[in-house]
Amino acid sequence: MSYLEFKTSIQRHLEKHSSGATWHELRAALKLPYERPCPEWTRRLEKEIGLVRQKGGGRSLCWTLHSGATKES
Repeated sequence: MSYLEFKTSIQRHLEKHSSGATWHELRAALKLPYERPCPEWTRRLEKEIGLVRQKGGGRSLCWTLHSGATKES
């Protein structure tokens, strides 16, 4: 899976699910081949699509899109 495929799938999922999702939920729903998200790709998503990761329940982080993010594909 390329970075562009990863970015597009994460962005589309989070646009449809505005309440956000944990990494485990994203991985299961999108059938991602990664145990953990790549830190470099995650930083790029923060800059490019406005990814925001906030403390969720337990030890998880909830991934959402910043409300003012530009739609870039």
